[in-house]
Amino acid sequence: MSTIHWTETNTPRSAHWHSESATPPPSRVIGADDRMKADVAYRLACEGTALLWRGDFHNARQLLQAMGRRIDRKPSQQQGGSPADSFHLHRRARSHRARVLGRLLVLLEDDYCLNLRRAPDVRQACTEAYGPASEPMAASLTELLGVIGAHQWRTKGVEVPALDARIHPHYGVFSPVRGEYVDLVAHAPLPAPAAHRAGRRTAFDLGTGTGVLAAVLAHRGINHVVATDISPRALACARENVRRLHFTGRIDIVGPGLFPEGRADLIVCDPPWIPARPTSAVEQGVYDPGSSMLRDFLDGLTAHLEPGGEGWLILSDLAEHLGLRTRSELLADIKAAGLHLVDRTDTRPRHPRARDTADPLHAARAAEVTSLWRLAST
Repeated sequence: MSTIHWTETNTPRSAHWHSESATPPPSRVIGADDRMKADVAYRLACEGTALLWRGDFHNARQLLQAMGRRIDRKPSQQQGGSPADSFHLHRRARSHRARVLGRLLVLLEDDYCLNLRRAPDVRQACTEAYGPASEPMAASLTELLGVIGAHQWRTKGVEVPALDARIHPHYGVFSPVRGEYVDLVAHAPLPAPAAHRAGRRTAFDLGTGTGVLAAVLAHRGINHVVATDISPRALACARENVRRLHFTGRIDIVGPGLFPEGRADLIVCDPPWIPARPTSAVEQGVYDPGSSMLRDFLDGLTAHLEPGGEGWLILSDLAEHLGLRTRSELLADIKAAGLHLVDRTDTRPRHPRARDTADPLHAARAAEVTSLWRLAST
């Protein structure tokens, strides 16, 4: 168990260290409060010193913003000679920013109470993210703000027009805010049920996350959906959403794992779209090192499809525009898995980043197309 150590009023102190991105505990920690200037805080953080905040909560947030502005002022090369170079430089710059800002820390008491002036009550948000409290815990303020934001999303939910309902994402589970991929699944023609099932369709939803696609399939009339994920947080999130939507009798959440046992008429998978290494739990919904989940899905389809069944792959071509994967590589993987293309439906992204010309990756994002590939065994 990782621990941080610091001195406060000439007394040695320590606390459990928690980092969702697996950042090692800082070796040097000093106290900081409202008297600390942003320039000093920024310099210390860049040098590797962590600042344990003991002042006003709102002042801590303002200090964090001031440190961020100082990072943004410093010229950094984010445009490389190729789209792939630009992507890696952009990721490196974001990693540096997260590392520096992550050195402003807060201390949560053994009941997750944040004992700072004007601090919000974060106990419920932390319990949802971390589980039951047991001992004092130090974490970065940026992580805590993410926990607070996730609690707000979980409480409010995300409107999903295809369901005429809301999906409530949990902390660390990818939120279905990009609705275009949900709409693709909501409107693609369903394959006919296997003859021996007497008109009853079955489906698998692999990497279900919040359970949104499993719910869309059930909403469309699929009789039985089995949804899987490798993440315990995602499994808990999907189960809660299934209960909220009253699909408990038609959707089974199983895992951790990718493919469940048996075969299905339809197998749907929305793998992470970018073949790169995630740096935190929530990034696992975006980054898939070596396209391993994509390839595992393709390689396992034939063995799990009913005769006449289809596998639906939901995939953005952003990685192709970034030079991280080619279309020919994807087509070769599909062919090597013993699959052929039945049809493909394309849609353009509707999220604001596609129109943000200040984004270093704007050219790739503006050209992005998200597709639903309908695949069947050859």
